[in-house]
Amino acid sequence: MTLRVAITGASGFVGQALASRLMAEGCQVTGVVRRELDAPFAQCVVSGLDDPCLEPLLAECDVLVHAAARAHVMDEDAADPLAAYRAVNVDGSLAIARRAAAQGVRRFVFISSIKVNGEATPLGQPFRHDAKPAPEDAYGISKLEAEQGLTQLASDTGMELVIIRPPLVYGPGVKGNFAGMLKVVSKGLPLPLGRVDNRRSLVGLDNLVDLIRVCLDHPAATGQVFLVSDGEDLSTADLLRRAGQALDKPARLLPVPIGLLRLGATLLGKKAVADRLLGSLQVALVPTCERLGWQPPITVDEGLQRCCAPTKRGE
Repeated sequence: MTLRVAITGASGFVGQALASRLMAEGCQVTGVVRRELDAPFAQCVVSGLDDPCLEPLLAECDVLVHAAARAHVMDEDAADPLAAYRAVNVDGSLAIARRAAAQGVRRFVFISSIKVNGEATPLGQPFRHDAKPAPEDAYGISKLEAEQGLTQLASDTGMELVIIRPPLVYGPGVKGNFAGMLKVVSKGLPLPLGRVDNRRSLVGLDNLVDLIRVCLDHPAATGQVFLVSDGEDLSTADLLRRAGQALDKPARLLPVPIGLLRLGATLLGKKAVADRLLGSLQVALVPTCERLGWQPPITVDEGLQRCCAPTKRGE
């Protein structure tokens, strides 16, 4: 039987990769996007998340993967950031989930964020899926509130809910700070991060897509929260070195003391940036693997090779 899947945010970083994977497997894929685009979906619907025109589409779907969101904004300009996040990530998520449940969609897969758990972990003490949430910013708060609302909706309607909380996702086409890091390494510019010995969990795009695929129809996924990573946590320094290997451009890392880096970042108003570069954020992958019988299909180095290929080609 052909699996029928609708994907919100189908033009986004994760949505596009997931759609490509599912179509290659012969699934019937419907993309829900905000603007017209040339995409080989079975259907491509331009719609808001609370648009009644979605109902006939949802009635023909087995699973809805909700990847659309107001993403974490580094340079926030909204007068009320929490309200802006809530409008999309909470209200929009619940609106489309209600329509999905009313139209008989069997399973709702919600792409949340590790920011629901928090911003940092002590070294060697990873976040767990069943730990008390502790979001610190507006984005993380909105994702937690969406999870809570969806959990209640699933309980009320019987629609199956699966929640996935990824950390930083990297892969071909990645943007933001990760893309900036690759550019710096590819240009051979020195970075003062040689002494950083933190640990951070990341997830390659292919590994995240593979987990989402498993969660579409795995019976043990129902009602669960899954944390995901590549299964190998890296220090910032090691990530830069291995990205350099993938780019064929050895990373130039200067051994600047951590205390000096933190002081400089604070004086420059970049404390949050320093926290991400110097602090640890680890996730416990074992519970996900045990419940689903799953392992990340590619290694960190394979993921970095795929991620860096466009940069090496000058794209």
